[in-house]
Amino acid sequence: MNINWYPGHMKKTRESIQKSLTMVDIVFELIDARIPASSQNPVIDSIVGEKPRVIILNKSDLANSHGNKIWQEYFLGKNISSVCLDALSGKGIDRLLEISYDLTDEKRKAYEKRGVISRPTRAMILGIPNVGKSTLINSLSGRKGAKTGNKPGVTKSNQWIKTKGNLELLDTPGILWPKFEDPDVGLNLAFTGAIKDEILDIETLALRLVERLTNYFPNLLNNRYNIEIEGKSYLEIMEEIGRRRGCIIKGGEIDYTKVSNIVLDEFRKGVIGNITLEFPKE
Repeated sequence: MNINWYPGHMKKTRESIQKSLTMVDIVFELIDARIPASSQNPVIDSIVGEKPRVIILNKSDLANSHGNKIWQEYFLGKNISSVCLDALSGKGIDRLLEISYDLTDEKRKAYEKRGVISRPTRAMILGIPNVGKSTLINSLSGRKGAKTGNKPGVTKSNQWIKTKGNLELLDTPGILWPKFEDPDVGLNLAFTGAIKDEILDIETLALRLVERLTNYFPNLLNNRYNIEIEGKSYLEIMEEIGRRRGCIIKGGEIDYTKVSNIVLDEFRKGVIGNITLEFPKE
């Protein structure tokens, strides 16, 4: 299943980000804690350059806690600050503000020497679509200043938003990259909803997710759907889930579209369990 999705506006987004970097003191890069490698756009390194940066492992509540720890150690080894965060509940935001304050301390003192007191720290939020940028902004600001949605591509243009802690945020539209060299990257992004379901073969995608869960998280799959998976093919497992959930159409056939949507939705909401799909290769 080869997946590529690169709307034309994303090229313009990259150009806009590069122009806006001079206006900010620090970059917040959001990634999905369940798929940290796949959700980290490789072009962001070249865009951000030497600008101070914090990598935010968002949706860490949906990922495995052991996986979160491993990824934080990985980024620490690369001398990059990181924080585990749940933008929806706000858990981890205080730690994010602490790190941001430390990383911008030198620049803040330089402004104070020039007589500029209480200048807001300006941060740019970067990340792929549907990784939680707008939700984080809403949690930081305490208001619904940025539109959110469970579909990618909600933010369409750059916008400044004032938040607590003397912090101003520059929100940017989600940016993907033109081609996924590794097909697993495309799958991981599709599993977590970073790519629009409308352009995907949902039934094949769900089957591939069942394959992944069967191979690496069989107990979670078994416990959630109360099925015996040993000795069964991935399709048979999916059909058994469909029968358990009443996904039956006329003639007793399995409604594959319905069961596919159930599996994908329950994975994305963390109902199946706390799952980290990938770990550092180094």
